[in-house]
This record gives sequence, structure tokens and C-alpha cells, in this order.
Amino acid sequence: MRRLQSDSALSKRQNLTSDNLSQMDTIVQPNSVTRGELKQAITLRLLNDLGKEPARAKNEDWLVASILAVRDQIVANWTRSARETYGEQGKRVYYLSLEFLIGRLLRDTLHNIGLLEPVADALRELGSDLDLVASLEPDAALGNGGLGRLAACFMESMASLNIPAHGYGIRYRHGLFRQEISGGQQVEKPEYWMEEGNPWEIRRRRRDFHVGFGGSVSESGGKTTWTPSETLLAAAYDVPVCGWRGKRINTLRLWHAKAQTPFDLQMFNAGDHVGAQTTAARADTINRVLYPADSHPAGHELRLRQQYLFVSASLQDILRRHLTQFSSVKNLADAAAIQLNDTHPAIAIAELIRLLVDEHGLSFDEAFTITQNTCSYTNHTLLPEALETWPVGLLDYLLPRHMQIVYLVNAKVIADAHAKKKQEDFDFLASVSLIDENNGRRVRMGQLAFVGSHRVNGVSALHSNLMKSTVFKSLETLYPGRIINKTNGVTPRRWMQQVNPQLTKLVKEAIGDDFLDDAEKIIGLDRHASDPSFVQKFAAVKRNNKVKLAELIKQRTGISVDPHAVFDVQIKRIHEYKRQQLAILETVALYNAIKSNPNGNWVPRVKIFAGKAAASYWEAKGTIRLINDVGAVVNSDSAIKNLLKVVFIPNYNVSLAEVIVPAADISEQISTAGMEASGTGNMKLAMNGALTVGTLDGANIEISEQVGLDNIFIFGLKAPEVAARRMAGHQPGDIIAKSPHLKAALDAIAAGLFSPGDASRHHDFVNRISHHDYFMVAADFAAYSEALSKADALWMTPNEWNKKAIHNTARTGWFTSDRTIREYAAEIWNVPAS
Repeated sequence: MRRLQSDSALSKRQNLTSDNLSQMDTIVQPNSVTRGELKQAITLRLLNDLGKEPARAKNEDWLVASILAVRDQIVANWTRSARETYGEQGKRVYYLSLEFLIGRLLRDTLHNIGLLEPVADALRELGSDLDLVASLEPDAALGNGGLGRLAACFMESMASLNIPAHGYGIRYRHGLFRQEISGGQQVEKPEYWMEEGNPWEIRRRRRDFHVGFGGSVSESGGKTTWTPSETLLAAAYDVPVCGWRGKRINTLRLWHAKAQTPFDLQMFNAGDHVGAQTTAARADTINRVLYPADSHPAGHELRLRQQYLFVSASLQDILRRHLTQFSSVKNLADAAAIQLNDTHPAIAIAELIRLLVDEHGLSFDEAFTITQNTCSYTNHTLLPEALETWPVGLLDYLLPRHMQIVYLVNAKVIADAHAKKKQEDFDFLASVSLIDENNGRRVRMGQLAFVGSHRVNGVSALHSNLMKSTVFKSLETLYPGRIINKTNGVTPRRWMQQVNPQLTKLVKEAIGDDFLDDAEKIIGLDRHASDPSFVQKFAAVKRNNKVKLAELIKQRTGISVDPHAVFDVQIKRIHEYKRQQLAILETVALYNAIKSNPNGNWVPRVKIFAGKAAASYWEAKGTIRLINDVGAVVNSDSAIKNLLKVVFIPNYNVSLAEVIVPAADISEQISTAGMEASGTGNMKLAMNGALTVGTLDGANIEISEQVGLDNIFIFGLKAPEVAARRMAGHQPGDIIAKSPHLKAALDAIAAGLFSPGDASRHHDFVNRISHHDYFMVAADFAAYSEALSKADALWMTPNEWNKKAIHNTARTGWFTSDRTIREYAAEIWNVPAS
């Protein structure tokens, strides 16, 4: 997509006087713009930026022109938001995240600034259609799953709560990947979401920073100097984040790595046409892909280069902004709160200390104290692979000064441990050390983030407690009280009001519109759950949403599904602990049962899966293959009379979720207890009236507390029971032998019933369940099957089902990200929230 505006236009904006800006603030109020003014604005953008007359414009042209016109409406408020914070010298929040899964922004922005209907009217009068135009906007491929979507919800809530905030991340060209399914298998293709540019972004040339790698460190006169062997430019691109009712517009700043000298003319003229561009290509690898495969040394190094570039540029920008208001960095913690979203930005601890010591002349002790008081760390998983570690050799090679700082921080931690224990306890010292000496000497980045932060939070009550008793047990002993809990939330503006406008309208008619500004007031809907008229309208909304999803499924997969069936949904990253394999195993067992008695009193069911497996995660990719293989057999079997369908919708992203979430009847949240940190899909689905079938894991626990155990289907082992079984030596064979349905399902898969011509295709899958079962699939199979049977029985009484669905919608207002951000603001960041 096209450049937003010329450099001269940008300069004119930047050189506006305060009086000019104040005048713009009074003139440009988005929600007061008329339809005629919007028509004119869109037409002018169409002519001036795209060179198109309305009669010749295609839908893609209307999309770009509409985005540019809408962006024009918010620029004055965007600059005003920043100016007011400068004037008030207010404290800012800086949210550092490797992912921001923001999805499409046009409808989101229009909804939040109150221009959805006026722009729709304007486009209609211009001969276009907002729904069609908005559907052409590519999803911004800046994230993968819950981590990135949470970051997007948090940014929107901070703006809605009038909290001055900047998000910082990487401007990925291809994101994770575009998922295609070929022969039942996942195939990874580049996601060309920026092929035509991004009309939302503004290039900030005066906000670029140099970021070094490699080189050497020298000491002279008590001053340490790092001389990098390679220096890249981090180029800044800003995207606006609009809060509810346009109250505040914050900034998502994305960094794009560039070579300082991108083209060597001498090499080119000497005939080395490719070599002349090598430095540019090397720099650009940082921007290409989210989570490059790290199964080889080059991928490992690239991940660290990505993380350091975005962290260093962000911290340099934070310090630059701070020093425009204050004369010293010593009060940084009073003016800035830096939140590390998971372990990926953990190198920020060492980098901030380096900047404060090497660039601003502070002592190490001063710098460490300021860093700790400024930074806080959110942990999102207990999985070892996500608690990153870097080989000491790699860190020393790529960031030699930071390795020195890690050693200094570690010396402080060890000294604290000695003081705490009062005696030598080598096991304890080894457990709190930032250096893991037992696995090839690796730097524990989660430990670095922990000791360099004043608060460390989990994202559900269970997760936070498990942090204290497992991965950070020793550090919690050393620094008691540092770990606190902040249960996740999602923005209801997007995940109810936008994705489910019919339900939103129905709720407004029933309880008024106060819940639009305070999501927890939707609890007033609870009293309507027994109103037959309301229940009927509620069911009609769900049916309409299911029809829409059925049409999408037919379009993308060719599979016809019946909207009258139960839509049983599991949408999330494909991972063994999330247990898509449990869901497909039970589906095979159900298929066997229906085949045995096709005339039984069965509830028609559509099993809907969506999600991506990491490119090198062969077990997860095997699960996708099995789901599609099972679907191919089940969906073509006329003997079961369409009582069961299995659908895998490829390339799961925000836009796809926006169609699936309001249509779901059952929300599958079946992770192995103790392994899901929180989840946010569980909140979105319950908010839209889906009934949860889930384990007592992550935020499922809080959901069960909010909606009541009568309105949720809880099953399976609890986290302590999972740990106990593993400790005792879990024997899945004994369970399988006593469960004829589970055994028959495994036998059918092993025999090649779902892989004709390749009977051994899923033997590894069967072997893992039958002999290892680390994720307790066999252990929880019977309880899971029983929970689904209870759901089927409830489905047979539609009024009771809908009553419970309404209770879920009414009682999940607590899961708004506004509530979560208010807790962060009060208990971690010390900033006011409206």
C-alpha cells in the first residue's frame, strides 16, 4: 500500500505551532465529522494519493483511500495525546513485546472513534461498500497467538483508560507464516501482508537509532567502551492505537532494521552485483520472519539479533524522550514504566544498565537500581523452551558488553543468596544463578528478567502460584513477594461489540448501553436468562453467526456443515500441551460409536479446528495431518448421515477468529492442567455465549468461578494430580486396556483406517499416547468424553442450553482487559487510569 504522506507534509505537521495544534484539536473531532466531509476526504485521498477517479477505483483503492482519510481524522488527537503528556510531565508506560497481533484496523478504529456508520454511509454514496472494503485489509502479520493478541488488547485498553503508552515491537514483513493445507499437511508460505505497504504507518525518520553487534570491549580511565564490529540502523514506523470513543490515541512503534550503507557502488561497478547488496540483505533478515527456526546456529543467532535490535532501539527512544523533559536519567523510574511482555525482551535489563552506565555515566549500582525500579516482567509460560536461554559463547560473541553486565548482575544475585542463606548451599546458588552451568553454560533470560524487575507477574491465579513453586521457586525464596498475579483479559470493544454486533444490539435493548463503557455492567443481562422472549432472540443471533461461519467453511475448505449442529470449536496454537490430539482421539471414538449405531439418538456435531504448528514442531504438524486425515474419512462417510463433521480451517488469524468466536457453541479449553498460563480464547468464546469444556487450568479456573460450575463443563486431572502421576511413573497402557473406546480409536489410527495406503503414517502419534503420554491424553480421555456427553444431553434441551450461554455472556465482563490494565496501573506501574 502507498506512502501515507510526503516528507514535506510530515515536516509541516511537525512544525505546527501550539496555537495551530490547539486550533486543529477544536476543528478535528472525529465523531463530529459529517458524512459529506468524509466523502470529500475519501475522494481527495483517492485522487491525490492513488491518482484514481471514483468511477475507475477498485475496492483495493477504496480501502487505501478510506484508511488514509480515517487516519487524517485521528492525527490531531494523536499528536494532542502526546503533547498533553509532555505538558503534564506524566508517567508513560512502555510495553515491549516481540508480538502485536493487531489484525485488521479499519473497522476497529472506526468503531472506537464513532465513525463506523458515517464511513459506511459515505462509501455507500460513493458506490462502494464498507464491509467488502474492510474485508480486503490484510491482517497485520505481527504476531502468532495469544501473546501477541494480548499485547494488542492491552494497547487498546491503555488508550481507552487514558494511560500514556507506547508499544514497541518489530515490523515483520512476513510474520510467522501463511498456513496452507496440502494433502492434509501444513505447508508454510510467506505472508505477504505488506506487499503493497501499510497505509496506517508513519515513517519517523528523526527517531532512528544505531544498534551495534559484536566487536570488543575496552577499559580506559575507569570508563568501559564497547566498539561494535557491525552497526545497523533501527528505523521507526508508527501505527496509531485508538482508545474507546477516541479518548486517547497511543503509539505502536515498530522497528525496521536497515544497513547503514545498503548499497556498495564500487562493488557493483566491479561486477559483484549481488555482493554489493549483501549488507542490506543481512540487515533485512531481522525484519523477515517472527520466530525464525532456531534448530540451527544461524537461526539461533538471528533470534537474538532480532530481540536485541528492537530492545536497544526502544530503550534508546525511551531515554531520548525522557531527556526531552528531564535533565537527568536518575528519575527514570518516576517517569517511565517498562513492561517486558514475556521473556523475549529480557535482554532489556542488561541493555538499560549498559546505556545508563556507558552512555550516561552512572555507576553500576545506580543503574541496576534504576533498571529494577523501572522494569517489570510478565511471564506467560512455564514451558522450558519458552524460558529462553542463550549460550554464553553466543552472547559473548554477539553482545560482549552485555555478557559482562550479566556477570555483574549475577554476582549481585549470588551475593544476595549468600546473605540470605548465611551458609554455603551450592544447590540453591546454582538454582538462582543467571548462568546454567549444567547444560553447556547458558544464560537464563527468564532469571535475568526476574532479578532485573521490581514486579514479576503471572497471567492467571494458578499460573502465578505455579511460578512460585516451580520455575522461579528459588528466586521467590530469595526475593519474596516479587511475584504477583494479573489475570489476563480481552477488549470487549473488539471481541464482542465488533465481532458480534447483533448480540451487542440485543444486549443494549435489554439492559441499556452502560456496558459499552464499563464491560462489567453486562452482568445486568443475567436476569434475562429466564426470559423466553430474550432466550429466543439470543438463540437467533447465535444461529445467524453459525450460518456465516458455515459459509466461510464451505468457501475455504469445500466442506458443507449444518448450522443446526453443535459447533464444537478448538482454535489455538497447535501444541501437545493444548491437546488437540485428545480432541481428535475422542472424535475417532465418536465416529466409531456412530458407525456402530447410526440410528442412535446422536447430537449432530461439527468439530472445528484452527491453528498453526511451529515449522519445526513435527509432533504438532503430525496432529494437523491426523485431524485432516480423520476429516477426509468422516466427512465422506454417508453411513453416518452427516451426524459428525471434522473441519480444519487453514491460516488461523485474528480475522478468522472474528468469525469463529461468535458462532461457537462449545469452547474447547482442554490443556493439560498446570501447563496453560491463562488463555484468552477461552474468555472471548465465553463472552460470546459459548459453553466451556475444559480442565482446571489457566484462566479456566477463574472462568468457572465467574460463570458458576453449573454453566461450564470441567473435567480431568488437576495440576497437582498431573505432577503426582508423572512423579509416580504414569502408565498409559493400563488405562488404555480398561477403556475399549480409547483402545478402539488408537487401534483404528494405528491400522491406517484414516491413512489408506500409508498405514504407518500415525504410528508415532499412537506410540506417544500408548507408551509415554506426558500430556495425560489417555489419563483424561474418559473424563473428557463424559464432559462432552453431558454437553450433548444439555443440547437436547435448547432453552437450558441458551440459558447457560446467556449466563456466560453476562458473567464474563470481569475478563475485560480494562480490568487487567487497571490492576497493572495500580499495582505495577503506579500510573492513574480513568
